[in-house]
Amino acid sequence: MVDSFEFPGLLQRQKKFAMKLRDEQRHSLLRGKLSMKILKLFACAAMAAVIAVPAFAADYKKEYKVSTVLPAPFPWGIAAEKWAELVNERTNGRINLKIYSGTQLVSGDQTKEFTALRQGIIDMAIGSTINWSPQVKELNIFSMPFLMPDYKAVDVLTQGPVGEKLFKAVESKGAIPLAWAENGFRQVTNSQREIRTPADLHGLKIRVVGSPLYQDIFSALGANPTQMSWADAKPALTTKAVDGQENPMTVYKIAKIQTVNQMFMTRWSYVNDPLIFAVNKRVWKSFSPEDQKILKQAAVDAGQVGIAASRNGDEEALKEIVQHGVKVTELTADERQAFVDATRDVYNTWAKKIGSDLVKMAEESIEKR
Repeated sequence: MVDSFEFPGLLQRQKKFAMKLRDEQRHSLLRGKLSMKILKLFACAAMAAVIAVPAFAADYKKEYKVSTVLPAPFPWGIAAEKWAELVNERTNGRINLKIYSGTQLVSGDQTKEFTALRQGIIDMAIGSTINWSPQVKELNIFSMPFLMPDYKAVDVLTQGPVGEKLFKAVESKGAIPLAWAENGFRQVTNSQREIRTPADLHGLKIRVVGSPLYQDIFSALGANPTQMSWADAKPALTTKAVDGQENPMTVYKIAKIQTVNQMFMTRWSYVNDPLIFAVNKRVWKSFSPEDQKILKQAAVDAGQVGIAASRNGDEEALKEIVQHGVKVTELTADERQAFVDATRDVYNTWAKKIGSDLVKMAEESIEKR
């Protein structure tokens, strides 16, 4: 072993080296601690990102049940299928909607659809304002007899202040409304005779939807309204348990209503049947804001497709219906007015039930269209 004193300055150099080594070790330790802190921060941030972003996705279902009454090729079903297609496409397959037509999710009882939607039994629905009106009384506005003379009148209601109030009413009942579609103006058919005056309806058994307002309208016209679901309507028409029914022309054509004895049709366009895209409130809240925007815009776009299918299909349906030998009656202005007068008491009574202010707003909007 060599003693340090044998080499002048060696001890001093050794001390300096030792001090330098300690300093480097200390800095290295500090850098290590700092690096660990940084790594921990990055790890926490990454975990937060994982938790925050997929928090919504983690709650998403593999499939969302969408209820409708009619499937494609009815305009109703066309709108539903378009919605499912657009949502799947715009979310890159993250959100999948499956259509259940025939209100099979509520055993075919279309008047129970809104309640099932509100309770979460159904995730989403494209529902008729008629079928939902027992739970949301304001939706009866579209069933007020002879309120809307044309499609512009329908549009000014759905796209104006009346539509905004109706959406608020739907939301207050537990569903989130997104957009409008349309089933169409409803015409009356029967197996017995031409209907040109209110007296021609006297004594006829007419199938109507499950809304008290329709019971009142046909009772005022002297008919015998019989409430039943669409699933039961065709069998009843086949056996002549009922004489007639009322529906849009596209429904008549696609369902081949002439095959169940309905050889007389009167085009009176007494009410319209707008449809509403809606989502259960809890399901809606489970989606991220970005996906909510996608669902809503897809509904708006699909609704326009459905509306076009309904309105453009009327004239095509008329040609086919006439070819089947159906007697189609077009009312004159005076003849139509006779039906208006005959149902005026019903109109005034239901205006109070729906809300006089809302009905007045609707009347003013239509007048200014």
